[in-house]
Order: sequence, then C-alpha cells, then structure tokens
Amino acid sequence: MPTVYLCSEQIRVLTESMFKRLRKWVVTRFFGHSRQRARLVSKDGRCNIEFGNVEAQSRFIFFVDIWTTVLDLKWRYKMTIFITAFLGSWFFFGLLWYAVAYIHKDLPEFHPSANHTPCVENINGLTSAFLFSLETQVTIGYGFRCVTEQCATAIFLLIFQSILGVVVNSFMCGAILAKISRPKKRAKTITFSKNAVISKRGGKLCLLIRVANLRKSLLIGSHIYGKLLKTTVTPEGETIILDQININFVVDAGNENLFFISPLTIYHVIDHNSPFFHMAAETLIQQDFELVVFLDGTVESTSATCQVRTSYVPEEVLWGYRFAPIVSKTKEGKYRVDFHNFSKTVEVETPHCAMCLYNEKDARARMKRGYDNPNFILSEVNETDDTKM
Repeated sequence: MPTVYLCSEQIRVLTESMFKRLRKWVVTRFFGHSRQRARLVSKDGRCNIEFGNVEAQSRFIFFVDIWTTVLDLKWRYKMTIFITAFLGSWFFFGLLWYAVAYIHKDLPEFHPSANHTPCVENINGLTSAFLFSLETQVTIGYGFRCVTEQCATAIFLLIFQSILGVVVNSFMCGAILAKISRPKKRAKTITFSKNAVISKRGGKLCLLIRVANLRKSLLIGSHIYGKLLKTTVTPEGETIILDQININFVVDAGNENLFFISPLTIYHVIDHNSPFFHMAAETLIQQDFELVVFLDGTVESTSATCQVRTSYVPEEVLWGYRFAPIVSKTKEGKYRVDFHNFSKTVEVETPHCAMCLYNEKDARARMKRGYDNPNFILSEVNETDDTKM
C-alpha cells in the first residue's frame, strides 16, 4: 500500500479549515441561541429604547405638537380617536341643539301654539337633535329639519358647527391619509441580508452587506452609511455607553445616488482607520458592538424621504465568507434576480485579521525593493604576486 505524504502547506490549509468549521459549530451551538445581546435597533429597524423620569412639563410638549403625536400613534389608538372625535362632536352639538329647542320652548312637552315658529323645525327630543347635528356637520341636509330665521342663537350655532366640522374633518381625514402614505411603509420593501460577511474584495479586507429593493420604482438620491455602537472608556475614565463611530459604506460607484434597481453589495474597507482593524476571526465573537446600517432616499412616486435601517451583532458577522451570486441573465436577454441566494454565503479563503493582510503586503513590497546600506564600505585590495619563478 503506497504511503501518502502531505507537505506542510497542505497540513496548514487543512488545519485552518477544520479550525474554522469547529469555531462556527461552537459559536452556533453555545452562543447562537443561549446568548442574547441587547440591541438598540432590531433587524426590522425598530429602536429598542425607552425614556424614564420624564417631567410632566415635558410630556405636555407632545400635546403642543398634536399633529406629529397623532401620526406616531398606532392604528388602534388612531381609529379610536377618529371615531371618538366625530361621535363626540355630533353628540356635543346635539346637546346644544336640544338646549336651544328647550330654551325656545320648541319641544312637544311645552305644547307650543299653532302659530309658534321654532328655531329648528321638527326637533322633538334629544334623538332628533342628535340627527340634526349629524346632518349639519357632514352636510347631508335631508331637508326635513332646518333652521328658521326667527332665532339668532340657532343661526350662530349653525355657523359655528359648520366651521368646526370642517376643521375636524380636515384634521382627522388628513391624519388618516398621512398615516397611510407615510414613507415608512415604502421602507418595508427594502431588505438587508441576514448576515454581514468579511472577506477580501479587490485585494482589500472588507465587511460586506447585501441590500435589495423589492420594488421596481427607484429610491432617488439614495445614501448609505453606518454607525458602530459600542461601550468605550475615555482617557479621563468616563464610560460612554452606545458610543457612535462612523462606518463608511460604498459600492463601486460611491455611496451616494445609487442606481438601486437590482440588489447591491455594499462594503466597508477595513483599513488602519477602521474600528475592525484590530479585530480577528478568533476574537470577533468576543467583541461587544452593534453595527447599525442606514439607507436614506426619496420615494420616486411621492417625493417623500424615507430611511431604512437594520443592525448586526458579532454573531451575525461571518468572517471568511462571501455572498453567493444572485443576478443572472436568461436566454431571452432579461436579468433575473434569485432571492433564494440573497442571504446565502459561501466560505472563502480569508486572512484571519486585517493587520496580517497589511503586514503580508508590506513584506512583499519590501522584497521587491532594494536598500542601500550607508555603513557598507568597499575596500580595494591590491593583489601582489608573491610567487617567484
């Protein structure tokens, strides 16, 4: 039986491959489910933050900015306010119309004379007063009940309810329309990859994220950037929680005015100025940070600006992987995007730290260059022929 000999390079490659698989299994087995990190931003972009001990005076500011407060309410609270505003105003003015009829003694229990002219025709009780209030505010005007010219109070009340009804209708209907057309819903059709990956791209070590637009309409003037949130300690000893560090993401054409018609792979170059420069494949899972990615743009159909965001914790950053291809060309000449591979990753050979990659490049560059040694002196030796013939 022939003996198989492995060279040291093959042994190193096999050892690194086995170590990567073992590390991935350990992370998935022991950290993937049991360890739950606190996140400021969830995967779908919601912020996990609460405000405590807010003064009562500060809370009153929310009622001053009532428009924004109503828009930010959840649908169940908004619909409750919508129904309450209309029913409440109808019933309130119904009571006023009933009071006018009661003061003017137009109700049947007062037994008005045959030549008595009421303020409002055919109001016989509280129910009929409520119906007249409803007809007045929503401008139905069935014609059965109407205001006469004999009562100035009724004319003033009719004008006041008509004006206030227009205000209520405009505010509540506008709030519902603005809630429906908010660009926040457009942001739901922008999706990010489940994981971020770190691998070589263009000879540089990069952190890559994939983002896709599920609609064919574009986001105009798109701009993408990131923030790295981590706890830092200043030289003065101050501990800053959620300290923000700028992370620049680019595509091959830059990070502004993206042609966002097909899925894009954005990347961050891990250089000497990157906070990921001193991290390694073995220590990445031990880091405590949260990478928040933002995408700003203008909706093409409504010209409203929207923002999409997501976040990645160390368990969701895969070192030594790249994204699988997603765009192909059919026989008919069309470009097809296969979202089955959108978050799929493929393992590739990657340096285990950025510092190692740059040190390797520097070593190769030094090998191609020659250096003069100023301390080296060439001494000329005179050769003498000591051989005598």
